[in-house]
Amino acid sequence: MNKALAFIFATVLIDAIGFGVIVPVMPGLIVSLTGKSFAGAAEVSGMIMLLYAVTQFICGPVIGGLSDRFGRRPVLLASLLAFGLDYLVMAFAPTLAWLVVARFFAGVTGASFSTAYAYIADISPPEKRGPNFGLIGMAFGLGFIIGPALGGIAAEWGERVPFFLAAALALGNAAYGFFILPESLAPEHRRPFDWRRANPVGALMRFRRSSPTVLMLGFTVLIWTIGYQSLFSTWNYYTIERFGWSPGEVGWSLAAVGLVGALVQGLLSRRLIPRFGARNIVVAGVISGIFGYLIYAFAAAPWVMYVGIVVAALQGLVFPSLQSLMSAGTSPSEQGELQGGVASLQSLAAIFGPPMMTQSFAAFSAADAPIYFPGAPYVLAACCSVIALMVFSRAISLGAGRPVTA
Repeated sequence: MNKALAFIFATVLIDAIGFGVIVPVMPGLIVSLTGKSFAGAAEVSGMIMLLYAVTQFICGPVIGGLSDRFGRRPVLLASLLAFGLDYLVMAFAPTLAWLVVARFFAGVTGASFSTAYAYIADISPPEKRGPNFGLIGMAFGLGFIIGPALGGIAAEWGERVPFFLAAALALGNAAYGFFILPESLAPEHRRPFDWRRANPVGALMRFRRSSPTVLMLGFTVLIWTIGYQSLFSTWNYYTIERFGWSPGEVGWSLAAVGLVGALVQGLLSRRLIPRFGARNIVVAGVISGIFGYLIYAFAAAPWVMYVGIVVAALQGLVFPSLQSLMSAGTSPSEQGELQGGVASLQSLAAIFGPPMMTQSFAAFSAADAPIYFPGAPYVLAACCSVIALMVFSRAISLGAGRPVTA
């Protein structure tokens, strides 16, 4: 692993740790700030995630366009700095409004992952992009091993302590990157910033301009990510409601999700994707995810959730494989715009996904629910995965993965 790739790996790892640290304590914080019931807090959490997603949907293409114009380094460092300040505001938030404002500003500059993917595309030959994108997934997985476990431990000293810890990690990472991170985008590959392309509509239209194949791959990312949002938006609420888990137990279970994801994306991606091809890996990963979601939905005991984590392991290869296929069909001067467009698709999924999942959880877990079934979000996630597989099959028929070098 070269120095630039190693730094991006470390950047995403530390950023993911910061995100994972606060997951176990968010339900309790929202309950304490609002006085709502647990089901009501889940609905509030979904609305906060919706605001964050809408903001990223609008600003993601701008960030991608700026990285194509000025380079990846300044955009990446600004994003890390903003996340650090966001966590500090959340740590001191006396009311729910402060929490909402903090997430809004984080959404404006929250481009570290999409910019990291563009950075990887800059420094990787086409045949190595899939495995290298998998390394980013591995970093995220490792972050979710360390982050939630660390958050559960830090919560013993107070529900605000994990936010201070996340802020320290993000700001320390920004400072480290200021002195270490080199620029990856050569001057000859930069392009003028264009507001007509740096907006959500323009970013989504770039998929249509590329080819019908890339367009269908974009739809696959959108639908797949809507289902995948169930893990981030309802896992803590579901496991606490269904099994009475403590923040520490939630943290350790998410650490298990991260461990499996890190092993699959960091070790298996470098062997499976070159051997079987990104297209076959997407199919296997989606099928793995479908079975995993159904196991979560109908789990009758806590240990069954861990079985589901193992069964769903290959779903961690879906996104890096799709990224590789789309990147192969995009010219070097437009990699940042592509990643901005992908970020918009993910944000669009996050606009619909968390409210859909949290509302279904609230509807089927409330005291007056006509049918008590808190696993409903994971049934919805399985349905989304089936649709994503159908759309991807269409993309395959159009010839997914044909390279573009101009």
